[in-house]
Amino acid sequence: MNSITLNNKTDIPILGLGTWRLSGDETINVVKKALKIGYNHIDTAEMYGNEKEIGDAIKDADRAKLFLTSKVWYDNLHYQDVISACKESLKKLGTNYLDLYLIHWPNPSIDMKETFQALKELYSEGTVKAVGVSNFTIKNLKLALDVCQSISLPITVNQVEFHPFLYQESLLNFCRKNNVFLTAYRPIAKGLVNDNLIIRQIAQKYQKSPAQITLRWLTQLDIITIPKASSEEHLTENINIFDFELEKSDMEKMKKVNQNNRMVYKEIANFDD
Repeated sequence: MNSITLNNKTDIPILGLGTWRLSGDETINVVKKALKIGYNHIDTAEMYGNEKEIGDAIKDADRAKLFLTSKVWYDNLHYQDVISACKESLKKLGTNYLDLYLIHWPNPSIDMKETFQALKELYSEGTVKAVGVSNFTIKNLKLALDVCQSISLPITVNQVEFHPFLYQESLLNFCRKNNVFLTAYRPIAKGLVNDNLIIRQIAQKYQKSPAQITLRWLTQLDIITIPKASSEEHLTENINIFDFELEKSDMEKMKKVNQNNRMVYKEIANFDD
C-alpha cells in the first residue's frame, strides 16, 4: 500500500476503508475481508456507532501494521468531552492509541482553542499519533491553523467530501500551501462516476472501471482516499489502482467533470468560502 508522510512525520496509507453506515455484523465481516485483501487503513468515528465492531474485527490483527482513524463529534468539543470521547473510542476499538484523531465537524459555539488544547494533551502523551480536522472550509481552517500554531500542534489532515463532481480546488491549494493533506470521503460520489461519459471513456482507455480511474486520479493528486465498500468484489476493485498511472491529459479531463455538486450538507458548517 502506498503511503503519504504527514507534516508530523506520521505515515498514512493513501487508500483506506470508509465505514460510514456500516453496522453490526456487516461491519465485522467487511473489515475482516478488507484486512485479508490488503487494507491496513480503517476510518471510523464515534458518530458512526461501529467502533466496537471494528475493534472486534481487528482484535487478531497486528496493531502496529494498522492505521486507525476516528473522529470526535461536534457536540463533544469542550476540553473534558474530547478527552472522554477519545478514551471511549479507544475502549471500543480495543487499542491504546489512535493513529489519527479528527474533529468531525467544526462547532462555532465552542472555542477552538479549548478543543485543540485537549487534542494537544492527547497528542503529547502519545494517545493519538496525529491530529486533524474534517469538513473544515478555508475559513475554518485558517482559524484552526492560527490556534494550533500558538500551541505548537500540527494539523495534519482535513477530511472532506471530494470527488470529480466536487473538485474543491481552492481548498486543495490552501491545504497544500499550509502542508495539510486532504482526505477524500465519498470519493466515487455514491457510484455516480460509473455513469459519467468522460470518466467512462478514460476507463475504457486504461481497461479499468470508472471507480478505479477516480480513485487513481485522487491518489495521483496526493489526496488520501477512503472509499466505502462492502462486497469483496468492490473492496478488491478499489485497492487495485496502483498498477497504472493516468496521463497528464487525462488528469486534466477529470478536473473538467466538476459540477460543484455537494452531496453532504450540514447547517453547522459554512461552505461559502
